[in-house]
Amino acid sequence: MLPTTFEVMEKLLDSLSADGLVSRDSQICLVDDGSSDATWALIQSAAQRTPRISGISLSRNFGHQGALLAGLKTVKADMVVTIDADLQDNPECIREMVLRHQQGDEIVYGVRMKRDTDTFFKKLTALSFYKIMRLLGVDLVYNHADFRLMGCRTIEALRHYDERNLFLRAVVPLLGFKSSCVHYDRVSRIAGESKYPFHKMFSFAMNGISSFSIVPLRLITLLGFVTFLVSLALLSLSLYRWVTGSVVPGWTSTVCIIAFFHGITLISLGIVGEYVGRIVIEAKGRPLYLIDKQINL
Repeated sequence: MLPTTFEVMEKLLDSLSADGLVSRDSQICLVDDGSSDATWALIQSAAQRTPRISGISLSRNFGHQGALLAGLKTVKADMVVTIDADLQDNPECIREMVLRHQQGDEIVYGVRMKRDTDTFFKKLTALSFYKIMRLLGVDLVYNHADFRLMGCRTIEALRHYDERNLFLRAVVPLLGFKSSCVHYDRVSRIAGESKYPFHKMFSFAMNGISSFSIVPLRLITLLGFVTFLVSLALLSLSLYRWVTGSVVPGWTSTVCIIAFFHGITLISLGIVGEYVGRIVIEAKGRPLYLIDKQINL
């Protein structure tokens, strides 16, 4: 995919600089998140061909959010646009983003208009994720991933957020600067395959929920009260039948009740454990990324 990415992005950069929208010193910076293939070799080759292409190679795979943060904190510029190298997000939107920034918007979000290129499962899980996050009180831009423009003021403000459990889609709206949205249609992948399977998407969603919402913990408290009331009702029923001499034939019902409440207990412990685990990670303060190599920066 990278040769196509170089060609498309260089043409776009030429067009933007010719129209006076960006400086001729602007760069295309690629972050290699610990790839095991020829990615870094291709970036080096392109960077040696032209100073307009630069690269950052991380010491290992730190994940999508860590790679984004490495680029944002390393590149020095008046504004930065982050976009995945597979170019499924429409690069032509960058022109409109730059124009919005010149009109005073510090943050410009790229927002998908529809999800026709997604599988049914991907569409269902993605839309459910945004709805659940909204219900839990997390401020997200609906159908926005990490395709966005950020001005230098917002990037500088982002440096004050030293969270280990990083979730940029929720952190950036917290910055509070003037923002707007540019809408686009996402296209099918030209080459390669997604490196973001279901277990990574699930982990990403759990990280976002536990980092920005305590509603699940409150739900556990509410569930505890409801369970207590149900237990009292069952106890009252059992006592009533005992007093009236009615025998409760009970092995199956007893086992079902025990299994039900034990299941609730284990789920509650799991949710609490997620939050405790996040606290441990934050307390250790390990770096979100480590840069191994740089070129043209």
